[in-house]
Amino acid sequence: MTIGDDPSLGTIGLRVEGLVEPQPIKPGTVKRIIPYAMRYRRSLAVVMLATVVDSVITVSIPLLFKEIIDEGIIPGEKSVVFGLAGIVVGLALLNVVAIYAQSWFSGRVGQGLIFDLRTKVFAHVQRQPLAFFTRTQTGSLVSRLNTDVVGAEQALTSLLSQSLSTVLTLILVLGAMFYLSWPITLVALVLIPLFFIPGKIIANRLGRLARSGMQTDAELGSMMNERFNVAGAMLVKLYGRPDEEATDFARKASRVRDIAISMAVHGRLLFILLSLLTTITTAMVYGFGGWFVIDGTLQLGTLVALVALLIMLYNPINQLTNIQVDVMTALVSFDRVFEVLDLEPIITERPGAQRLAASGPGNDTAPPVEFDRVAFRYPSPEEVSLSSLESAPLSKSEQGENALVLHEVSFHAPAGRLTALVGPSGAGKTTITHLVPRLYDATSGTVRIGGHDVRDLTLGSLHGAVGVVTQDAHLFHDTIRANLLYARPDATEPELIEACEAARIWPTISQLPDSLDTVVGDRGYRLSGGEKQRLAIARLLLKSPPIVVLDEATAHLDSESELAIQRALKTALAGRTSLVIAHRLSTIHDADQILVIDEGRIRERGTHDELISNGGLYAELYRTQFAQQRDLGAEPAKSTVAENGNRALG
Repeated sequence: MTIGDDPSLGTIGLRVEGLVEPQPIKPGTVKRIIPYAMRYRRSLAVVMLATVVDSVITVSIPLLFKEIIDEGIIPGEKSVVFGLAGIVVGLALLNVVAIYAQSWFSGRVGQGLIFDLRTKVFAHVQRQPLAFFTRTQTGSLVSRLNTDVVGAEQALTSLLSQSLSTVLTLILVLGAMFYLSWPITLVALVLIPLFFIPGKIIANRLGRLARSGMQTDAELGSMMNERFNVAGAMLVKLYGRPDEEATDFARKASRVRDIAISMAVHGRLLFILLSLLTTITTAMVYGFGGWFVIDGTLQLGTLVALVALLIMLYNPINQLTNIQVDVMTALVSFDRVFEVLDLEPIITERPGAQRLAASGPGNDTAPPVEFDRVAFRYPSPEEVSLSSLESAPLSKSEQGENALVLHEVSFHAPAGRLTALVGPSGAGKTTITHLVPRLYDATSGTVRIGGHDVRDLTLGSLHGAVGVVTQDAHLFHDTIRANLLYARPDATEPELIEACEAARIWPTISQLPDSLDTVVGDRGYRLSGGEKQRLAIARLLLKSPPIVVLDEATAHLDSESELAIQRALKTALAGRTSLVIAHRLSTIHDADQILVIDEGRIRERGTHDELISNGGLYAELYRTQFAQQRDLGAEPAKSTVAENGNRALG
């Protein structure tokens, strides 16, 4: 069945019912909006002044038309007709200026509000821990900065001008109508209560639809983000699932469609009901007013003015009804934005945090790293994320307390020395390295750098002191130069070239038509795995931190490139405290100490020779790797086994 044949179009009401879940606006949302608006109080004052001028002129023109008819046209006074017509033209020109000023300054307020909310949410999200990003759907998060922020701005700016204009116009119109004819005005007011009944019912419904629509839009955006990047597109193609993906996308898109249609239908229904009531009331005024004109108790110009004012009366009433919808939309949008801002990051600086003393590149004063009885469990979803930013409901295992992944881990990584972490996959090696730059905090125990608890250090100085190259190095969709300068924005071109030469990537870059200005593509996919890794190492060398963490940094390199990188790293790591996760033993054969991690515990420690002679887990893994090499016919010569023959651990 194609999308166009979807029978759900005939049952939208039933389908949408299941998508809309009542969710009340959090208390205090309105109070939190006020400070954002008050930042632009001068521009708002101009908007309000222009709105007052617009309202006064709008009400004045029907009264002038009355005078033109009753005092000019009927008596035959041409001078009165032309004089009053000229005044109407002047007021119309003045009103154009007022409306222009209202639009200009309202736009300034609106765009300023978007800027404030976007920058605040972006900065707040950047402070969230790594666990937040491992759980959150990117599209849902982006939706908060785009759809919700813009929705909040549009609703708020329209409310500010529309509310004042509506109330003021309503007061002026009623005053003018009572002045002209209080009996007809009372007739017109009889049906006013009926205007608010459908408005209240439909506004609540539209508020729930708006929240659900924002959520489904975010889910659709997340799916597009994941499938349109290089890795996602490759996975879809390799597993041959484009048809299934199209079907899944159509399912999500149909939910967006159904909610949008339901919102349009409800909005149109509200307009139809209000138009019907307006027509009925206008007919009543014409009926009673015409009767009075025929009897001679009411002038024709007065009746014309009353009808014109009546239309102006019901416009504000209709707007008041629509304002209920706008208010709900604004509150939902702000509520979703504030939901993100209220999620406090679990990794924060303590009051009075001190800076970690910097050490110059290449010297031997790099600080040591110490783990003291460290245990760790990953934080629960409630601590680091929002259910509305995750597409899937929490599993039973996620709803309970997470199990410990590190148990009583204690070791000392000497200053300026190389400490290697080896062990099976999932043993906890990467988790240990994540605790050094405070991507996570230890559940118990202490991680120290230079004798300082990392929780007592400023995050800026800590991150400046620790350099990391991961197994899958990330590159931004930008030039090589921009990706390198991310490590040190003030680096000169000779320094960039020097870092690239040290990482053995400069010969490749220099052959490119645009050299350092070559765009690497999404996540660096225009480069090979080895080129990406060497560029990441060049970025690390450019940063030149006193502490270096390498998470299998040579995993994507061929033997020749690996040997070149090992020589570069041997020089680059000299005098720096280094933690190296290695599956290839060639990267850590000469390590000052090797820690064997298994099931979150340090099972063995020592040098390569000591661990081999002990005959434990390290020796077993060592023998297993060479057995695999022999099976593949790649056993190295005995004279070079110790230097180049080591391969995968874990």
